Amino acid sequence: MATAAMATFAPAALASTANSTNWAGYAIHRPHVAFRSVEGTWTQPGAQCTPGVRTYSSLWVGLGGFSLISNALEQIGTEVDCKPSGAVHSTAWYELVPAPSVQLRLTVRPGDVMHARVAVRGHRVEISLYDQTRKRGFHKSFITSFIDVSSAEWIVEAPSQCLGSKICESLPLANFGSATFTSAVVQSAKGRVGSISNPSWRQTEIKLVPDGRRFLSQGSPQTAVGTATPSPLSPDGQSFAVTYSETPATGPQSFARLARAAPVTLVGSIVPR
Repeated sequence: MATAAMATFAPAALASTANSTNWAGYAIHRPHVAFRSVEGTWTQPGAQCTPGVRTYSSLWVGLGGFSLISNALEQIGTEVDCKPSGAVHSTAWYELVPAPSVQLRLTVRPGDVMHARVAVRGHRVEISLYDQTRKRGFHKSFITSFIDVSSAEWIVEAPSQCLGSKICESLPLANFGSATFTSAVVQSAKGRVGSISNPSWRQTEIKLVPDGRRFLSQGSPQTAVGTATPSPLSPDGQSFAVTYSETPATGPQSFARLARAAPVTLVGSIVPR
C-alpha cells in the first residue's frame, strides 16, 4: 500500500504560505509551543480515474512532521486511489513516522463523513478515526520512542512508496476533485483550545506543487500531474477546502529521503463500534 510521508517543503516552510511536493492544507506551529491533540472532520472524496493509470491521494490530521528538522509525525486518515482498471479504491490507515503506515480493517466509502483525532502525552500516542456515516470507528493507544508535537496539520497528500526504510518516492496524485475539512481544532500542551486561526500560534497555508522529477511511473506515461490548493480559512478558522488541478509533467524521476523506521509498541485498542 502507499504510505504517507513527512512533507518536502520549499525553504520558507515557516512562513504564512509554503509550497510542498506532497502536502496541501494547513499547519500550525509556534516556537516553544507544543500541541497535545488535533482533530478534524471531512467527507471521504471519490476520484476521477483513467484506466491504465494508477494515482493516489490521502486525507489526514496529525501532530509533528512540519519542521524541516522533524524526525517524527503522528497521523491518521483515509486514502482514495485509482486502480489500473480505473476503479476507485478507498481505505483508512494510521502512521507513526518513522514507522511505516498500517491499513485499518475499517470499511470507508466515498461520501462517508470521517472524524479523526490524534493525541499525545509524553510518549503515549492515541489515535482514533470514526465513520459518522457507518457508525463504526477505530481507536488505538501506543508507546513510541519518536515523538514530535511541535506542529499540527490538516492535510491532503500525495502518498509515497518506500524502497526499504530510508528512500521514499512521491506517487502521482489522484484527481479527488475537492475535499473540505471542518471542525478543525487543536489543544496545546498547556490546555489552550483553538482553531487553525487562533492567535496563540502561527498558521501556514500549504500548496502542493509537484516536482515532475519525483514521480514514480504508475502505468502509462503521464503528460500532466496533480497539484492541490487550499482555500482561505472560514471566518471561525475551523474549515477550508482543498481543490485538485493539473500541471504539465516534466523531468526524470528522483528520490526523497525519510527517516529510518523504528518499532512501535501497542498499548491497547478498542473494537470498532
